[in-house]
Order: sequence, then structure tokens, then C-alpha cells
Amino acid sequence: MQYRKRIVIIGATSAMATHCARLWAQGQAPDFTLIGRDAERLERVAADLRARSHGARVTTVVADFLGAANIARAVDAIVAEGPVDIALIAHGSLGDQATSQQDLAFCEAELEVNGISPVLFAEALASHMERAGRGTLALIGSVAGDRGRKSNYVYGAAKGLVARYAQGLQHRFAGTAVKVVLIKPGPTDTPMTSHLKAHGAKMAPVEDVARGIVAAIDRGRPVAYVPPVWRVIMMVIRHLPVVVFNKLNI
Repeated sequence: MQYRKRIVIIGATSAMATHCARLWAQGQAPDFTLIGRDAERLERVAADLRARSHGARVTTVVADFLGAANIARAVDAIVAEGPVDIALIAHGSLGDQATSQQDLAFCEAELEVNGISPVLFAEALASHMERAGRGTLALIGSVAGDRGRKSNYVYGAAKGLVARYAQGLQHRFAGTAVKVVLIKPGPTDTPMTSHLKAHGAKMAPVEDVARGIVAAIDRGRPVAYVPPVWRVIMMVIRHLPVVVFNKLNI
């Protein structure tokens, strides 16, 4: 019997996640488990994948992404069906920075969905992968997590948490068959960034970013900037002296 690679995608209705799934569906018949908050949108993604890969198995799971107990229940149900080969944690929200500064409840929600929730999903999955002795765990971070900037420091702080957490997981699993991949996309043309595009911001095509994500996961790279040019851009931004950095309107 041909082995089916088991791929779990949390936040499967996001544009990045959907395009990654389409790439994985090409030329193979994986076993997909798609986790999201909206049943109707999940089923649309599932139907698309079934049409692209007639042999693929696609299961959808509606879950609450907030709260440790809810996350633990969702992950326990997923792994009860068998070991996971690839888990992509891709959910998030790009909330308005000004609103976060004025509304503490909004700020809390943004920090939770972009930082705490992905970390809790990763921790739950990591323990199962450790017991299975294999698997690749990929987290979508952001270049925004490399240095706090006034334009998006709440979102950046949450993604900075994801980055430090991923580093710790990589240290924990060093020398084992469990791989941890941190993806740091730059601005990408998705519905989440439509308000930025409307103001003239340059965006990478989501199809190109998805190809970079899938390639990084397939290779088990510890950190992947996508597109790769962001590695250089963020290296410059990280090393700017404070006196220079504070004069920039970014």
C-alpha cells in the first residue's frame, strides 16, 4: 500500500495556507486535515483540493483557536487519527496598529491570535511529534517580528514571540528527526493585506510566497525569509543604530 503523507494545516482558509496545500496536492495524494473557524470556507478549500488531486483525502475540522483547553482538544483529536508528517500553523490577523493603541481588548486579541495561539498549537503538536519520533512543524512568523516598528509593533511583538519560541523548539529537537521551520514572509498580496495594497504598498504574489514556504518545509530549513530578499533587508533594519532608526517613518 502506498504511504500517504499526512499534512495538517491550521488556519487552512488563509491565502498562504491554501496555496501551499495546492502545491502539496500536485503529483501526489496526501492525507489533508484542514483546521479553521469557518465550516463553509473550509469546505470550499477542501473541494478545491479534491478537484486538484483526485486521490487525496481531505478532512475538515472546525475549531476554536483561542484558549489552551480548546487547542489541546483540537490537537488531541487530530493526532488520534495517526502521526503527522507536516503541520503548518498559518493563522493570524493583521489588525490596525492605531486601534491596538486605543483599545486594550483589541490589542489583547491581536497578541493572542498572532502569538499565543500559534505557540500553543505548536507546543501541543510538538509533544505528539516527539513521541512519534518524526515530523516537521512549520510556523508562519513575519519579518515584522525582527524589530519593533511604530507602524505595526503589536503584530510584530506577537510574531517576535513566535520566532523566539521556534528557536527554543529547534534547540529542543536538535539532533532528532523532528524538524521545526520558521517562515518569515514579507508583505504578501492576500486579503489580510488588502488595506496596505490599497495605499500603494508593494506585495509579493502569494503564489511565489507559497512556493518558498513549501520548499523550506521540504528541506527542513530552520528559518526561511520569503521572498529571500527580506533576509538582507531585515538584517540592515535590525542593525541600524537607534539614533538612525528612530528617524525613520516605518
